[in-house]
Amino acid sequence: MTLRGNIFICALGVLLCLFVGVLSGFSSVTKQQQQTQSLDGKWSLSNSNGSLLLPAEVPGCVHSALQQQGYIQDPYFRFNDLSYRWIAFDNWTYTTTFKVSAQVRTKQKVLLAFDGVDTVASIWLNGDILGNTDNMFRRYDFSVRDLLKDGDNVLTVRFLSPVLYASERRKAHSAYRVPPECPPDVQKGECHVNFIRKEQSSFSWDWGPSFPTMGLWKGVRLEAFDVLQLIQVSSVPLYNLSLAQWRVQVELLVDAVQTTDGQVTLSIPELDTEQTFQTQFPSGKTKNTFILYINTSSQVKLWWPNRHGGQPFYQLTVRGFQDGFLILNTKSKVYFRTVELVQEPIVGSPGLSFYFRINGKPVFLKGSNWIPAHSFQDQISPAVLRNLLQSAADANMNTLRVWGGGVYEQDLFYSICDELGIMIWQDFMFACAMYPTEDDFIQTVREEVTQQVQRLKSHPSIIIWSGNNENEAALATDWFSIPASQRPVYTKDYVTLYVNNIRKIVQEEDQSRPFLVSSPTNGAESEQEGWVAKNPYDNHYGDTHFYSYFLDCWDWRTFPRTRFASEYGFQSWPSFSTLQPVSVKEDWNYDSNFTSHRQHHQAGNQEMLLQAALHFHLPNSTDPLKRFTDTLYITQVMQAQCVKTQTEFYRRSQTEIIEGKGHTMGALYWQLNDIWQAPSWSSIEFGGKWKMLHYFAQNFFAAVLPVGFEDADTLFIYAVSDLSHDLKLTAVVTVYSWTDQDPVCTRKSDLVLVPGGSAVAIFKQPVPALLAGCGRCTRLTCLLTFHLEDSSGQQGPTNHHFLCSPKDAQGLRRPSITAKVQEDEYGLTVTLHTASVAPFVWLDVGNVPGRFSSNGFLMVSRNITVSFKAWRPTSVAELSRSLTITSLTDVY
Repeated sequence: MTLRGNIFICALGVLLCLFVGVLSGFSSVTKQQQQTQSLDGKWSLSNSNGSLLLPAEVPGCVHSALQQQGYIQDPYFRFNDLSYRWIAFDNWTYTTTFKVSAQVRTKQKVLLAFDGVDTVASIWLNGDILGNTDNMFRRYDFSVRDLLKDGDNVLTVRFLSPVLYASERRKAHSAYRVPPECPPDVQKGECHVNFIRKEQSSFSWDWGPSFPTMGLWKGVRLEAFDVLQLIQVSSVPLYNLSLAQWRVQVELLVDAVQTTDGQVTLSIPELDTEQTFQTQFPSGKTKNTFILYINTSSQVKLWWPNRHGGQPFYQLTVRGFQDGFLILNTKSKVYFRTVELVQEPIVGSPGLSFYFRINGKPVFLKGSNWIPAHSFQDQISPAVLRNLLQSAADANMNTLRVWGGGVYEQDLFYSICDELGIMIWQDFMFACAMYPTEDDFIQTVREEVTQQVQRLKSHPSIIIWSGNNENEAALATDWFSIPASQRPVYTKDYVTLYVNNIRKIVQEEDQSRPFLVSSPTNGAESEQEGWVAKNPYDNHYGDTHFYSYFLDCWDWRTFPRTRFASEYGFQSWPSFSTLQPVSVKEDWNYDSNFTSHRQHHQAGNQEMLLQAALHFHLPNSTDPLKRFTDTLYITQVMQAQCVKTQTEFYRRSQTEIIEGKGHTMGALYWQLNDIWQAPSWSSIEFGGKWKMLHYFAQNFFAAVLPVGFEDADTLFIYAVSDLSHDLKLTAVVTVYSWTDQDPVCTRKSDLVLVPGGSAVAIFKQPVPALLAGCGRCTRLTCLLTFHLEDSSGQQGPTNHHFLCSPKDAQGLRRPSITAKVQEDEYGLTVTLHTASVAPFVWLDVGNVPGRFSSNGFLMVSRNITVSFKAWRPTSVAELSRSLTITSLTDVY
């Protein structure tokens, strides 16, 4: 099947493969049939020589246990990532003792199930070895009925050092190297992570520390049954275009003691749909597929991305009977939606389009990239997940890319995305490396991919699978200096892993979604070129990753006019309140050992200041602490303005083709969240605090947005609309002097038709003519704000355009902002008053968790009121005490 213009047609071309979501879960069968005994809770943990013996929680990891028992401090404190390297070089053993009732022991089959073992371990029960594990991303189970005893049973899991294991695997691979050998020195990480099926960033990354974890990171339990157990329910809907009928392909992954005849009844009562099937479950683990036809007289409500519609769901009930007895019974959420990745010729442009249609509607993907929210997965609470994902939705995002160097996220992550309408671009966990292709490596990857697709394919939020992060680009553009004569070996390995294995499994397991082999990629064109394109960054195809730290980020000409921007960004530092708990006074200096240690991107701290200095005066306070906090602030200003400029360029490029390039249909900046307290590309700090960038994202991802830019000394304003309906809009441009809050003049464009899902030029005027018409303005003395209006009033946010760098602005002075915190029936508010124009006004309330309705804004009016949404109870007094206000001129 070609990917060109693909709509994923299946079943002889008449069925559009679509989607229903069913949350995976274990069947709640009658008590006589199945029993589950959790082994989660307190275990004991020891190191290899027995010098350490301590209690440990399961799920959990060695680092968390050592911290909880007081053997180590917070691993994130100062330089502890280096101080605690020894942990990952030791071998560790988890042990628990448990009793099992006769009722469980006498079941026909008893399994010991591990949902997640991190990573290389041998598992022993009562002195007998059950087996070995080598993959963090797999579920393992072992038959233990005949090994269980009356009385105490001892379960032992012996972990090998992941660092030493990876090194041994590398040594065993002697035929040719599999690069990279080690991360760059600046990352202070461990080597050969590509030889172990484990979170790749756990050995370090350019935004995170090296904490190669070990432990039982997901649940452990006994599963006992006489007839069968339902391991997994998943479903994929198909839509018959000619009959206008949905059908749901329901898969039951079943483990049966022996061949079992029975009936399965599937029903969605709300859609007046029910069918019963005579079936036979063969003995052992089998996948059993049933087709449920949805009643054509029922109106099916569709799942839509955030801000494009609702996220309704239905209940699917699955019941199994044998001889009239209920042997399985489970309920799952069901969502209906279609997804198509469209790669087809574009008039006036070489190459192919690259965009997503959801329920038949082209959707511009707006959002960011997701990394693991903590080095220790057991410390990611449901509240942390929900807060981060809600923050993404609140910033008008509709998409997150789950990046391929982390983990396949927990079920709750995808369930929240389903609820919030956040689409997921799901990478498989391979990143920035070549990988071995020995039989045992391929086999464990095959099982990993099969299990993860079966677990996740029922979520409507997941709209695409992608085989890896940047590995096509690494091979094509020779990141690892591979001699030309050896290139065919690596290309063969690449195709073996991602095409012949991962892609093949995904297409067998899930016909409802597109699959890309890599990101960035030329998509269909890469396939035509044998899966490794000559230039995977070609703007005429697929998606691109683009970073440039030295060119002026305010100049839109420096950005690629790509079909889809899946990575781009700039670094900043987090707030002082985020850094303070993991540092001491001597660290609070931009040139300290701590700030250098925390920066894992080569020359990153200097790059931020160089970029900021293009347009801003750098902080110069003689007070070291103020200079430090002012520098943190100026990096956030720089980052916010840079990513704003780039994102607005992508959004206004969605309709145009210029010099054969354009029709940009996605902007996912790098990155949403942080793994620890450090400088990074994130818009949300570790702990959940919004950086200035995230507040800016609320505006630059708005459904209706005015975008202003200059070309050849001419000001253009585009109206961008994600709406389904057309608008008639006018642009209103207001000119202000830096010295005065009263507008100098206002200009309006004619009403222009802006079709839904488009970007249209709505205002055009040479800047000299605009300023001349205002009387007393020059580029240095004035600035612009602008917004869109229709007959009902303002549509979308107000935007700004600086006519010069703020460091060159004439008349810009310190504003002396005052603030009053109040509480009314709706919550807490802060009312600000300023005596002069104030750019980048930043409200910070220290350690009080929450967010403002707006922040980092340009204040041209004398008064503004913003609300504060607290994430825990607070008061007017606490907020007033904690509040600090910074604007641009306060830092020099």
